[in-house]
Amino acid sequence: MTPISFRSRLRAFQTMRGDPPEAGFIADLEFLENRDLDLSVRLGAMLGFNALLITIGTHPISASPGAPLSVDAASQGALVLANLVALAPLVVSCFLALRAMLLGEEFDADGLEGDAALRQRLFASFVHSIDAQARLLRHAIRWTIAGGALTLLVWAAILFEKVV
Repeated sequence: MTPISFRSRLRAFQTMRGDPPEAGFIADLEFLENRDLDLSVRLGAMLGFNALLITIGTHPISASPGAPLSVDAASQGALVLANLVALAPLVVSCFLALRAMLLGEEFDADGLEGDAALRQRLFASFVHSIDAQARLLRHAIRWTIAGGALTLLVWAAILFEKVV
């Protein structure tokens, strides 16, 4: 397996830069870059929020004995397992957010001649990357909601068992 080189993309960019770009091209590129930055900020926030939810979700397992939400692994094994299962969707959400953050604007410049074709390919790869990131963010949000809801249900079950 040969490593992918950045050299061909640099050459394509240098070809595009050969002619001064028109103002419309620059405006379109800035729009896409701002949308990409917006998605990156949202994905980073989602990842941080998931980390917080995972930390909160492990509280029943790590709480001091006698605390309202504490569980004992030896005597309350089902609740401990349910708590761990409730954390699984949050881990899936973290994976999706990380996957989206690692997407790049990869494009193949082979066989393209002229800066107009290269610019079109650049825009197409940018739009594809943004669409893929947005799709992964939507899925991450759904998994986070599912994990949060399951965690709340487990917490309710823990409190119900302690009260009754």
